[in-house]
Formats: sequence, C-alpha cells, structure tokens
Amino acid sequence: MPTRVSETHRRAAVLGSPIAHSLSPVLHRAAYAALGLDDWSYDRFEVDEAALPGFVTELDETWAGLSLTMPLKRAIIPLLDEISDTAASVEAVNTVVLREDGRRVGDNTDIPGMIAALGERGVEKVESASVLGAGATASSALAALARICAGPVTAYVRSEARAEEMRGWGERLGVDVRTADWERAAEAFDAPLVVATTPAGTTNALATAVPDGVGTLFDVLYDPWPTALAAAWSERGGKVVGGLDLLVHQAVLQVEQMTGVPKAPLAAMRAAGEQALAAR
Repeated sequence: MPTRVSETHRRAAVLGSPIAHSLSPVLHRAAYAALGLDDWSYDRFEVDEAALPGFVTELDETWAGLSLTMPLKRAIIPLLDEISDTAASVEAVNTVVLREDGRRVGDNTDIPGMIAALGERGVEKVESASVLGAGATASSALAALARICAGPVTAYVRSEARAEEMRGWGERLGVDVRTADWERAAEAFDAPLVVATTPAGTTNALATAVPDGVGTLFDVLYDPWPTALAAAWSERGGKVVGGLDLLVHQAVLQVEQMTGVPKAPLAAMRAAGEQALAAR
C-alpha cells in the first residue's frame, strides 16, 4: 500500500500485475531528472483488480498521478470521478491525474501515443491498415486508426467471438473493420500499415512470410526487441515502429498531465528506456 511521505514531496507510480518488468519508472524518473523536479518520485506497485480499490482509497494529497497497466485499465474506471472522451471511447484508462480538489480524472494516452509514434516516423495518413490480434491494445489501435486511416482496417483474429468484438469496436469508433481468420494473417502484410498487438512470440511464425516492398509495421512489443517479425520487416526494407516508441510517447503525455509541464523531455526519456532495455 502507498506510504506517506513529506508534504512537499510529489508522488506518482505505475500499478499492475505483473509489474516488475515495467519501464515506466525509468522513463518518468528520467523526465523528472531532466526537468529538475527533484522533489518528485515515481515507483511501481504490484496491484491486481481486487487490491485496486484499497490502494486508491489510501492515496493522500502528496500523490499527483497513476499509470495503469494490465489488468487495471478497465477496473479503475468505477473508482474515478471523470474520464476523458478518449478513454471512454475504448473503455480503458491508463492515466489518472489526482487534482488538487481531490477529483480523480482518467485518460488514455496510449491512443495519442500511437498516433505520435507513427507521426514521428512520417506516418500521418494511410489508405488502409491491418491489425494482428484482438485484445485491449487492438481496440486502442483501432481508436488511433480512426484518426489516421482513410479506408478499411482488416483485423486478423483466432475466433468468431474475437471477430465480432473487433467489428463492434469498429462500429463504435467509426472505423470500417473487416475481419479474417488468423490462418490468413500473412495477407495483412499487403496493407501500407500493419499493427501487431499480440503477446510475445505470437507472430514469430509469420516472419518468414514478410515479402519485399512492405510498408510500415507498428509492433507494440518492446521486450524482447526486435521481435522476429520486426527484424524480418527491417530486412525487407520496411519501416518499423516499436513498442518503446509507443511507451515513450504515451509516457510523455502522462508526465505533462501529472506535472503540468508544457513539454516533457522526449529524447531523455527515450535514451533512458533504450539504456534500460540494453541492460536486460
């Protein structure tokens, strides 16, 4: 549970289960150092859905914000006073800002983080896209694609239930979602943008099917990196955006919301993340 510190200290943390692997402390602490926020700290706590209400209840006025990872992105919503339209669109909150008046406000920085990560690599608009997978990250990917994809998005999934879920998200988000069986996943590579949202190892078998002349791959994993698919993609001359890019861009937005600074130090945060991954 959170422990009390001095009144002048400001605190933030990432919560989830499992949480030991999280790079969020590395990124946020690098931001605090670069910004000269010596009285700020950022920690990680192993918290599951059952323990979340108790943890949130114990937060005092020294706390500025929380980052949420799985399995808490939906579990946190009933504990909040308000959530942004972005978070509501996918029923997922990864950022909580604790206001001075005591209100707990939730947001989702994964979606704008995806858009920013792609934009940094010159991908601002595409005519169509493919999504590999159908989990919570896939719904955030659809929300991001709603803003940058002019045409259809094909989701490659393993079951009709998942297919129906993705089509439902498409209707809700205003995206023309079409679905195909996972056995046809190699067909995804014909799209100018492919977003891989599956767990580690899931796309390894597809690496040998990557053709020449591919477009952009956005693989949301960052450890291990590169994935077999990302490595094959680069070898075929394609552009690759990785999970660390997403992690850094969504963390930049979190730092700005929690601290109130107008611009978080993207370069310093990315360098810290790269160094931490290299040391693993």
